[in-house]
Amino acid sequence: MPERLLEEITEDLSDDDLGLLLLIRHFERKLLDLFGQGLVQGTTHTCLGQEYVPVALTPLLDERDYVFSNHRGHGHYLARFRDPYGLLAEITGREGAVCGGVGGSQHILSGRYLSTGIQGESLPVAAGVALHLRDAEPGALALAYIGDGTWGEGAVYEALNMAALWRLPLVVVTENNGIAQTTPTSAQLAGTIGDRARAFGCRFLHLDSRHPHEIRDALRPLFERTRQGAGPLVVEFATHRIGPHSKGDDTRSAEEIRRARDHDWYPRQDVSPRFARMDAEARAFVEVVAGEVLGRPLSAREG
Repeated sequence: MPERLLEEITEDLSDDDLGLLLLIRHFERKLLDLFGQGLVQGTTHTCLGQEYVPVALTPLLDERDYVFSNHRGHGHYLARFRDPYGLLAEITGREGAVCGGVGGSQHILSGRYLSTGIQGESLPVAAGVALHLRDAEPGALALAYIGDGTWGEGAVYEALNMAALWRLPLVVVTENNGIAQTTPTSAQLAGTIGDRARAFGCRFLHLDSRHPHEIRDALRPLFERTRQGAGPLVVEFATHRIGPHSKGDDTRSAEEIRRARDHDWYPRQDVSPRFARMDAEARAFVEVVAGEVLGRPLSAREG
């Protein structure tokens, strides 16, 4: 799909889509700020630059579908539940946390949503869930988010083999941001993700677009075929991580970071009055969320 001006992308969006994008953006920024203040313990991986992926995909899912997330999953959770209070409470170990404060940033269970920080761990589980859905809940699917680095895990190929062999309703979403922690993807991945997926007989689609409407239009019929028994679908998003791998540990050069920011969906200048208003509202809302959550007692399960 052709490149579009950033202001065109944001101005084409509904208030709902733009509001959700901005919520995730400012939530992630706030997390980095809180970490810098010593108010977030352990580690946290933001999805800055990749927010549009779950925003685009979530309307294609329904309550029957399972979502398997990963270490960079705050945007996946917020797009699914729009629950910044519960997520921030989980990350900071406060009352009202999604999992009582024991899951933290990476390991969350909420209904049919599960996340893990272990690379490749979710795919065999997602395949097993998809097998159950195929037989017990026809029409539902399992969707698993992974990164380009996860294609170095053997579990990916074991899961794809079974999913293709048994025609499972599984969607594997690869957020390819070009770097696996600190290793450029070009230095650790031979061939292409598309060729690897097709080798197992999986349907495959590569997407460059950052526009949720275009993404949905491209994927809606493919998701429907997956629900109808066409077998697994692998989707690769050519995206960009503008934040650090985790907290402040960014090993990329200034030029590499600049290129990533040039592809960011979030415009930095020449914004419309609508965008400026909604941006300010989202930033203020996240500040309210942070103030309220950080004022709560520690979760009863803390310690």
